[in-house]
Amino acid sequence: MNIPCFLIPVIVGLISAILGYLLGKISSRGSNTEYVNLQEDLNDCRHNTLKLNAIISSLQADLELLKLKSSSNIQSFVTDISIPFDASLALSVYGKKIKKDDLKIVEGIGPKIEELYHNAGIKTWKALSETSLEKSQEILDSAGDRFAMHNPGTWAKQSLLAYQGKWKELKDWQNKLDGGKE
Repeated sequence: MNIPCFLIPVIVGLISAILGYLLGKISSRGSNTEYVNLQEDLNDCRHNTLKLNAIISSLQADLELLKLKSSSNIQSFVTDISIPFDASLALSVYGKKIKKDDLKIVEGIGPKIEELYHNAGIKTWKALSETSLEKSQEILDSAGDRFAMHNPGTWAKQSLLAYQGKWKELKDWQNKLDGGKE
């Protein structure tokens, strides 16, 4: 039995090709399934990300609403609190009787400027402490050139210290001021 020499390599080659094809087909089925599974997982993740982003946006909107509500509640609570005026403590620090909400205690404010503030509706230390520098300057400017030389830069803080009853701190600071100016 004499098989031609070239036939053996051809048969071995055919068998190898068929086996290679079958093995490739079997292994590609697993890879393709794995690829499809990964693609489905990725799509699920994208879908969950969209849901979570929507939840986050909703929670952020709720948080902003709560901040606004709590801020207004705190503001109304704080404005309802009144700090009691201690005339005896003011007397002990200043050595003279101080009337409650006397704007003239603020260095740089005299009777005429106090009158300007009263006419503008600012009659308490608390109200003056909440008055912006621009508003104070506007009050002075509206009264004419005579009041233009005054600098209300420290008046709000001075009146806040008076309102809070921090008389020693106010007196010490006023000793460093020059006509109400730093």
